[in-house]
Amino acid sequence: MPPLISIFELGVDEAHALLVGRFAQHDLPPLEAIENEDWGRDLLLTRLMELSPEQLRDAGLVADGGFADSGER
Repeated sequence: MPPLISIFELGVDEAHALLVGRFAQHDLPPLEAIENEDWGRDLLLTRLMELSPEQLRDAGLVADGGFADSGER
């Protein structure tokens, strides 16, 4: 199994595509409206953090930086 990617490493375009495409969050503003805005990245991260750890893991993601199982920090 490939290593999980932290949601904090995603670009705005990647996070937006995942939320809209995989998690069907169609109420987000269009990418063009948020891609260069700090609040846009914050909005996307908040939405990703609202997903369950299982949902994130199924998408190859983790919200804690990927250290939860290894004991590293």
